[in-house]
Amino acid sequence: MAARVPPERDLAPLQALTPARLRERVPEITEAEARRLLSALHRELGPGAQLRNVRRSAREAVARVSHVPELRVVARAASELDPFVKLLFEGADGARFEAVRIPLERPGRFSVCVSSQVGCALGCTFCETGRLGLRRNLETWEIVEQVRAVRRTLDAAAGQRVHGVVFQGMGEPLSNADRVIEALHVLSNPSTLAIDARAITVCTAGLPAGIRRLAAEAPNVRLAVSLGSARPETRRRLMPITAAHPLDEVLAAAAEHALATGHSPLFAYIPLAGQTDTPADAEALARLLHDFTARAGRRPRLSLVPYNPGRSDSEHRRSDAPSEAGFRALLAEYGVSAHRRYSGGSDVAAACGQLAATA
Repeated sequence: MAARVPPERDLAPLQALTPARLRERVPEITEAEARRLLSALHRELGPGAQLRNVRRSAREAVARVSHVPELRVVARAASELDPFVKLLFEGADGARFEAVRIPLERPGRFSVCVSSQVGCALGCTFCETGRLGLRRNLETWEIVEQVRAVRRTLDAAAGQRVHGVVFQGMGEPLSNADRVIEALHVLSNPSTLAIDARAITVCTAGLPAGIRRLAAEAPNVRLAVSLGSARPETRRRLMPITAAHPLDEVLAAAAEHALATGHSPLFAYIPLAGQTDTPADAEALARLLHDFTARAGRRPRLSLVPYNPGRSDSEHRRSDAPSEAGFRALLAEYGVSAHRRYSGGSDVAAACGQLAATA
């Protein structure tokens, strides 16, 4: 009698597993075989590749319990303003989500901005994804596959490679913490995608429990926190999650993360005209940063992110150049340095805050 082939829904997506997790599913294979099999998968050698020191029985055992699902690339949009490229994916259920290929300063190196959810439930008013609501969480393999798909757009022969990953696409990563943390382990494992964990950043709108999990389960990964505003009332208006998790709670968790991991967090701040770029905002932000440094023993990095309007109507406007320059000058007077992040790909809706799963 022929062996029963399990339905696809019962098979484990192979690209979502580390060698240790693969051995949990297939105990009869050795650790070395698990590493070699996954290395071959992520080097995309193909199922017919000759693998030395991997028994045929081991390959067959893995094939019985796993498969390699694929994401459909619906559209690819290359910016005409800069070397940013956006990929639009579609899952088997028709759900759509996006990833962005980001060029880094060193030629040939790229970072991938990945999505962790289809839509988002948090409703931050300066984010186009937040207007969509939440459809579902992405599976671990769907997160990993975004990086693999972007890697296929690179010219490996010319030395191009994925150097880092940022969880700043669609969704709140720590609302999908189980799958995101699994993806972090796959992305950074030497036998899989081998991306240095210190080159991976998870950005959150502020979920304290998730921040603490990140410190405990992925301590080498970097943390970024979207501040919105250093003034509680303004932040509550911009980021509804503040009602459930006040900024003080978020900063306390971020300080614990810094103490536990030794990594300074990145604080992302969007100057909005007349709302978060005033002298009072600069004073409050500087006080927040100094207080955090005293609490955590580490100075957080501050990144000013230009506001990028989405396709929907918005009540927000980007702080103009003179206002932003004045804001940065005030911060400097208070002893705070701020880096202005370049947010590219705005002509194809690939810039920060613009992702909305549209072609």
